[in-house]
This record gives sequence, structure tokens and C-alpha cells, in this order.
Amino acid sequence: MTDKVSGNDIKPKDEFFREEIKQASDFKFGSKVANVFDDMVNRSVPFYGEMQRMIAELAADHAQEGTNVYDLGCSTGTTLIGMNSMISEGIRFIGVDDSGEMLKKCDEKLQEAGFKRPYDLITADLQTGVKIENASVAVLCLTLQFIRPISREKLLKGIYDGLNSGGVLILVEKILTEESLFNRDFIKYYYDMKRRNNYSEMEISQKREALENVLIPYRTSENIVMLRDAGFSHCEVFFKWYNFTGIIAIKK
Repeated sequence: MTDKVSGNDIKPKDEFFREEIKQASDFKFGSKVANVFDDMVNRSVPFYGEMQRMIAELAADHAQEGTNVYDLGCSTGTTLIGMNSMISEGIRFIGVDDSGEMLKKCDEKLQEAGFKRPYDLITADLQTGVKIENASVAVLCLTLQFIRPISREKLLKGIYDGLNSGGVLILVEKILTEESLFNRDFIKYYYDMKRRNNYSEMEISQKREALENVLIPYRTSENIVMLRDAGFSHCEVFFKWYNFTGIIAIKK
């Protein structure tokens, strides 16, 4: 949709949970979510734009000519577009998602952004693993939290094995606090942020119920232990906002 006066694109507004849902069901990344996803994450994830800028900066410092850069759980391609302006066009981008609707939206956005570099969009279920090869950068932006806990270690090990020496994994996650005493406060601040972004109490409540069995967060320390167990020798937090964090891990 385009604003005919200014010529600017208008993103469809996220009203997915605005009406009362009679029978709750698990959250799914189908066509309805894909259509409003960009608005959803911008209003639901704190400092999402800054987070994307930081991912692009980190990726640019570690992307190597002749290698691949992976965005695992690429959704509508926002991270790929952010990295595109900072990384040499000779480096291939590979976006992976299990939602065909998300990948369709992603491809449309990449075309609109004038992508000139080589890229592939692959439909794959990260729960069962995905082949990573000749990679200098892999990104998991708000993705690992949707992978079943039993499958997370296998996925991280596969990423580690597919990274070249010196390659990095950039991980952004919703988290639990290290001290459970603070969990309730941090969640309250998070929902306050959603209210500031014009989500109603019904929307907040219904989305929480839909995500309850789908999004399973870990503590930052638990994520770092998994990264080290997978083989990463250096891990560092680069972003923190209450119950969200960003971690970069390097393969030596």
C-alpha cells in the first residue's frame, strides 16, 4: 500500500489480536502474520531498529569475501536488508525460514530494496536442522526462542560446524532474568512498552496466550552455556533491554 500524497509505503497495521478469539491456539507465522509482521515486531520488540543496525554492524565486521551470510528465521527480510547496505555485494546472502508466506514477503521486499547481490531463500524447518556451509556470519534474530528446547543444541552445533574459522553467530533472544525475583518486573515493563505502542489489554493478553507454548525463553547464561557447548570460544553480550538480549559468539 502506498501513500499517494507522500509516495511512502504504509505498512499494514498489526491488528491480529484486536478481536476476541473464542478458542485460543498456538501462534503461527502464516499469511495473516506475514502481512503485518513488520509492524508487529517494530511495536513489540524494544529498540528493534537499533537492534537491526547493531546486527548489520557486527555482521559487516566479520563477513568475508567468497563466503555466505545466513539469516536463520529470516521472516520478511528486515535483517537481510539491513546487512545489505553494509556488506560487499559479492557475498551471498541466504535466508532460511519454515514459512513460505514469510519467504514470499521477504522476496518482495528484497526486490523492492533493489537487491543486486546473489541470494537464496530456502524453506526449511530449523527444528530438524539446516545445512550451513562456507559461512562467515550466521544470524538468529528472535528465532532460537521458537525452536523446541530439545532441538536447540543440535541447531547451534550445526551452525558452528558450518561456520569458517573466525566466523560469528549473532543471536538475539527474549530471555528470562538470571534472578527470578526480577522476572515479573521486567515483564511488566515490557507490557508497558506495548501499551505505549497502542496495543490494547486484550491484544497483549491474547498474544501472550498464543505464544505460551511456542516461545520458550532461556536465561542469558543458559544461552551462553549452549553456545560454548556447541564449540564457540568467545561470547559477549552486545545488547540488553530488560528481558531481551543480543549475544555475539566467535568460532576460533
